[in-house]
Amino acid sequence: MREIVLISITGEDRPGLTAAILGVLAQGAVNILDIRQAVIHGNLAFGILVEFADAARAVSAHLDIEASLPGSAQRVHFNRLSEAEHQDWLATSGRQRHVATLMSRQVTAEQLQRVTAIMARHGLEVERIDRLSAQTSEAPSALSKSCFELSVHGELTDPQALRREFLNAAQELNADIALQEDSLLRCHRRLAVFDMDSTLIEAEVIDELAKAAGVGELVSAITERAMAGELDFRASFKERLALLKGLDVSVLDAIGASLRLTEGAEVLFAELKRLGYKTAILSGGFTYFARQLQAKLGIDYVFANELEVVDGKCTGVAIEPIVDAQRKADLLRELAEKEGLSLEQTIAVGDGANDLPMLAIAGLGVAFRAKPLVRHSARQAISTLGLDGVLYLLGVRDQGGQR
Repeated sequence: MREIVLISITGEDRPGLTAAILGVLAQGAVNILDIRQAVIHGNLAFGILVEFADAARAVSAHLDIEASLPGSAQRVHFNRLSEAEHQDWLATSGRQRHVATLMSRQVTAEQLQRVTAIMARHGLEVERIDRLSAQTSEAPSALSKSCFELSVHGELTDPQALRREFLNAAQELNADIALQEDSLLRCHRRLAVFDMDSTLIEAEVIDELAKAAGVGELVSAITERAMAGELDFRASFKERLALLKGLDVSVLDAIGASLRLTEGAEVLFAELKRLGYKTAILSGGFTYFARQLQAKLGIDYVFANELEVVDGKCTGVAIEPIVDAQRKADLLRELAEKEGLSLEQTIAVGDGANDLPMLAIAGLGVAFRAKPLVRHSARQAISTLGLDGVLYLLGVRDQGGQR
C-alpha cells in the first residue's frame, strides 16, 4: 500500500544539500507530488511531498536522508498523510488563486499581520510569501522600497468588501495593498499607457503655464476640482486654457526644463522596455511637454493636447480633439488593437478623475498618488512608493541592490 509522506528539513543550508536529499529519494520508487524550498539568511526551509510504494521504503528513506545530512546542522521530520488527508489537499489545491502585494517604504510585522488577518476573514489562505524588493544594509529612508508578495487560495465571495478593508488598512498603515487574480496574464501584459501631469511628472503643466501668465491661483483651483472629479474635464480645460490667452510661448522652454520626473519613472520605463512593452502617454496636458518626456524615457506613442499659437502668443483656444476622459479610453482601445493585444494585456496608470475610464478597461488599472475618488474607484492603487512600484504588481523582483 502506498505511503504519502511530507518530508520537512530545516537548518543551516549547505551547497549540494538539495541534490543529496533528492539523491536518496531517487534510489527508490518515489513520486514527487509537491515541493517547496526557501533559504532565508543561510537557513534552509525545505518541504517535499512524496509517494512511496510501501511503508518499508518510506522508513528506509527516512534513515538514509538523516544519514546523508552533514552533522546535526539540519533537522528532518517525516509526516505520514492518510489517503483522506491527501484527497483534502488535492481538493484545496484546485481552488481559486490570487496574489496579494504589500508595498511600503519598510514593511512591518503590523502591516503584514493586518493583510493576512483581513484575507483570513474573507476565506483566503496564505500558501506562500515571497520578498520582491532587494535586501539592503541601509536604514529605511524616504526613498526606501519594501515589497512582499503573498500567494493565496480560497473562494472570494465579496471582493468589493475585501478591497474596502484593504484601502482602509493601507491608509492607516501608510502602505499599498493590492489583490489580483493569479493568472498567466498578470505577469505578461504588453502595453502600458500613462497620464502625464502628476503621474509621470511632479506637476500640472497647465498650472505652471498659468503662473507665468499671472493667473496661477485661479487655474490651480480649477485643476484641483477637475482632477478630483468635481468638474467636467472638457469644460474645465477650455476654461483654464482661455485664461492663458496672450501668454508668450517663450516661457515654454523654461517650464519644460523645470519639470521633474516622478520618483521611479526612469527605472520603470527602462524595465518595461527590457521586458518588451510598448508604452504611451495619454495626457490631458500638452504635446510640447509630452514630446520632451518621450525623448527622455523612450516612449513609443504620445497623445496630448496642442497649444494653439499665433504670432508667438497662446490664443487660449482648444484644438480638437481634446484628450479628455473618453478620448483616453478610446486611445487605449485603439493602441491595443494596433499592437494586436487584448485589453487584458494592457496597463493604465493615472491620478485624476479623467483617467478613470482608461483605468477601468485596462487589464491592470493603477491609481497613482491619486485623489480619493480615483483611489477608491480604481482596482489598484499606489500611494506610498514611486512609479516603479508598478513592477511589483507584475511580480517583477528587484535585481541586486536596486532595480
